[in-house]
Amino acid sequence: MRTRTVVVCASLLLMLGVGTGAFGAHGLRTYVPADMLAVWQTAVLYQFVHALGLLGVAALRPRLHHRLCSASVGFMLAGVALFSGSLYALVLTGTRGLGAITPFGGVCFMVGWLLLTLAAIRGSWEDPIR
Repeated sequence: MRTRTVVVCASLLLMLGVGTGAFGAHGLRTYVPADMLAVWQTAVLYQFVHALGLLGVAALRPRLHHRLCSASVGFMLAGVALFSGSLYALVLTGTRGLGAITPFGGVCFMVGWLLLTLAAIRGSWEDPIR
């Protein structure tokens, strides 16, 4: 995945995070119980954290192992879709079975961070100015 694509995805996820956070705080408050608002905010938090992480990946990309970096990005994006997406859907629909999808998103997040670790280990960290 190209760096531009990573930055665009991260930026859109951050923009959507602001919108979903505001919607949860203002639009859902009268329609869902407090425990479901907490679930919504968890989804927003994880979306924000991983979108910011993607911006960090984009900034470090020239130093990271290319294929491992790309795989890391893919897993982080899948994690946002599965983890945050399933929690958003759970709150909006009340379908408790959607909560079974959430752990797969969490695993994607962990795999994404592990792949980023490996991308850093196998990357190039030579100081260009000596």
